Amino acid sequence: MENGSPVVARAPHLAASGRNRFLACLYLVGFLDLFGVSMVVPLLSHHIKSLGASPTIAGIIGSIYGILQFFSSPLVGSWSDVVGRQYSLLACILLSALGYALLGLSTNMFWYAIARIPVGIFKHTLSVLKALISDLVSEKDRPLVMGQFNAVSSMGFILGPMVGGYLTEFEGGFYLSSLICSSIFILNAGLVWILPWTEGTSINECNLNTATFYTNKLEGVIPAKDKYNPDVVQEANGVITPDAYQSSWIQAVSVLKKIKNLACSDLSDILLIRLLMALSILLYHSNFALAVDERFGVKPKVTGYIIGYSNIVGALAGFLLGPLTGLYEHNVYSMLLHSSTVTFLLILLYASASSVWIIVFCSTFLAFSTTVGRTCITDLELTIGGNQATGTLIGAGQSVTAIGRIIAPLLSGIVQEFSPCGPPSLGAALALTAVFLMTVNKSNYGYIADIKLKSD
Repeated sequence: MENGSPVVARAPHLAASGRNRFLACLYLVGFLDLFGVSMVVPLLSHHIKSLGASPTIAGIIGSIYGILQFFSSPLVGSWSDVVGRQYSLLACILLSALGYALLGLSTNMFWYAIARIPVGIFKHTLSVLKALISDLVSEKDRPLVMGQFNAVSSMGFILGPMVGGYLTEFEGGFYLSSLICSSIFILNAGLVWILPWTEGTSINECNLNTATFYTNKLEGVIPAKDKYNPDVVQEANGVITPDAYQSSWIQAVSVLKKIKNLACSDLSDILLIRLLMALSILLYHSNFALAVDERFGVKPKVTGYIIGYSNIVGALAGFLLGPLTGLYEHNVYSMLLHSSTVTFLLILLYASASSVWIIVFCSTFLAFSTTVGRTCITDLELTIGGNQATGTLIGAGQSVTAIGRIIAPLLSGIVQEFSPCGPPSLGAALALTAVFLMTVNKSNYGYIADIKLKSD
């Protein structure tokens, strides 16, 4: 602005119509990401077995991904806050493409393990995309937009296994699937590169409310003396200008400071709830196909139909988050509490089911409740984090989920020694613990709805 007026943040597409087009492109990037990954992931166990790995060796190599994700999630999230979303996205996508290309060329267990390393460290495309989306929308609209993003991305997870399964019918199908996945990631990198990241308008050329929102959103993130510095404001919104580049050392220190601030924040109980609910859902899924076969004689083909059906329901549920949020008057904490309660009851019902139709019923509504819960827990972390950087917060949440992916297989294996219903029963107990913690702490989060209403 001229004449002493403050400079408004030049976030990508400040105008509402331009912002919506930008978001649509981000949805496409998320869809292609999960489409490519889901072509390969269901085939990994068969491929490593074909390389001659024993179940133990396969489990050890398989754990590499979860361990690397645990350590790299907060680091990559914080790094995206420091260097900007565009360049962190490009790095994550291209290095993940390298990992899947190596996977497509792996002919022994050594190269298979090597291929999992870049993917384990840099496969955080969705986390950075969610951080960018949080930068672009108001806190009131965030659950709706996040739900739509999850829904569109999940469509890729539904279609990918179909394509990957079809390609395995051909000789060298796994290698072909991996190389196609790598090509999709390179295509995604090109899409991210050509997006209009630096396009912006002044306050005179755009909607006043939108501009005011972005200005308010910066408070508590940028020091007061820098709020009207255009380079600093652009950097906070993930737009890097030539003057915004920092040395590698300063970047590393900034990343570590962000992680330290997060560790000292008031998010510990929310992250604990995320861990408990993640373990609950992972335990439910851990032996689903085996359990329904042993309990009801359901063939893998029918089980595949049930899983595919529940994935479709979960994707469609993302589009209902807008009306549901309005029904709850933007009280996301109550939404999380109620969806987690429903999840607990459904997993408990599944563990004691007496027919296949009860399994179908549980799968249907679990797909809905887990979609709502997953979106709400992310939104709560971003809201309660306040002046914490969004990339750091989302990375921390993904790191906690990675802990669940490491622990869940161990717990599932132990309790399966007693009963095929053991994993979901333990999952129900953990979900009940999460519900209890949320009920006890509910009075501490009554301000969430007020924050969202004021941010609109």
